[in-house]
Formats: sequence, C-alpha cells, structure tokens
Amino acid sequence: MLIVHAQATYFLRARGTSMEGVGIFDNDILVVDKAIKPRHNHIVVAVVDGDFTAKCLYQRAGRIKLRAANPTFADIVPKEGQTLEVWGVVTSSIKQFKV
Repeated sequence: MLIVHAQATYFLRARGTSMEGVGIFDNDILVVDKAIKPRHNHIVVAVVDGDFTAKCLYQRAGRIKLRAANPTFADIVPKEGQTLEVWGVVTSSIKQFKV
C-alpha cells in the first residue's frame, strides 16, 4: 500500500514543525519515492546546500521555491550559486505511537 516503486523508495524521519499544516509532525516517518517526477504542490524532500528539508514544491512562471506548511517558516528561495536538489516526492507519513 505504501510503496509503488520499491527500488526507488526510502524512508526518512521528519524533524521539526514546518510541515504540520499538511499533517507531517516531528518524528513521523516519511515514505519518499524518487521515481515520481516532482511537480507543483508536491511535498518533496530536498537538499539545500547540504541540508535536508521536506517542503511543498512551488513551480510557477519559471520560479522555484520550497514552502513550509506552517506560516511561521519562511519560503526557501534558491539564491544565485545556491544548490537545491529534489531527492524525491513524499507519498506518505507514518506516525508511531508509544506502546
């Protein structure tokens, strides 16, 4: 149910509160599929100058930025010379409960 492209899927633990607006909370496990072509409004895992982040991808009129789903976080807009690589599309978020 969670994995469509087994060879291109990995798991990543979320840290922080920047994506709470879309239901991704601190310590959730993200299911990330590298085989899906990232498009506007997809939730993606990206690397910005060596730092991993999960954000909503904004792609319009030739502009690209990463948007948080929490209004207290600023958009990430790549500057000249800055590297931004999308490492996959988040397809699911798994929550773990204490037992």
